[in-house]
Amino acid sequence: MLRAAWRVLSLILPAARGYAIQKPVRPSQEDDPPPSTLLKDYQNIPGIEKVDDVVKRLLSLEMANQKEKLKVKQEQLMNKVVANPEDTRSLEARIVALTVKIRNYEEHMQKHRKDKAHKRYLLMSIDQRKKMLKNLRKTNYNVFEKTCKELGIEYTFPPLYYRKAHRRWVTKKALCIRVFQEAQKLKKQKRALKAAAAAAKKQGPTNPESPSKAGSEAIKENQ
Repeated sequence: MLRAAWRVLSLILPAARGYAIQKPVRPSQEDDPPPSTLLKDYQNIPGIEKVDDVVKRLLSLEMANQKEKLKVKQEQLMNKVVANPEDTRSLEARIVALTVKIRNYEEHMQKHRKDKAHKRYLLMSIDQRKKMLKNLRKTNYNVFEKTCKELGIEYTFPPLYYRKAHRRWVTKKALCIRVFQEAQKLKKQKRALKAAAAAAKKQGPTNPESPSKAGSEAIKENQ
């Protein structure tokens, strides 16, 4: 019994250790500002360069919270992409803001892989950015190219129509096609009966055959 238990443990322990070892977190983006960058509110203060290093460190991104870091990143990207950084309502400005959010969500998901709420926010933001890029490409192609180049976005054309084909949908489609074909056959038969009746009226009493017989013959010919 002890040997069997030891064998089971020898098989389980390596797998558990491998599961416990976390994958290395992806480093931050290349265009992220350095940690020594001062916060936005303290950059234009006169005499800030003469301040002690400890104070500078307290007023820099190294000691800032996540919201302030995102503000600095967004401002830096806005200066690169948008012609007027104060215009935050343009399409390219909103794409920049969404890109900063998406990068923040990606860094969070690298550390917390089981966070389903942030994964949902990430996918929603990516879909929203795709729609904005599509509209920007239609309206101003030069700005679209510049935005994709500066932000490092690879734009791929969405499919014209996509629907996952499961068994129920395939069966329903086959039934609809069959119903459509039967309806077309019935319409064809009705048209043949009308044509036979009209021909019988024109011929008058000289033709001994009844219109019903002539209609049945016409239906047979069509089939």
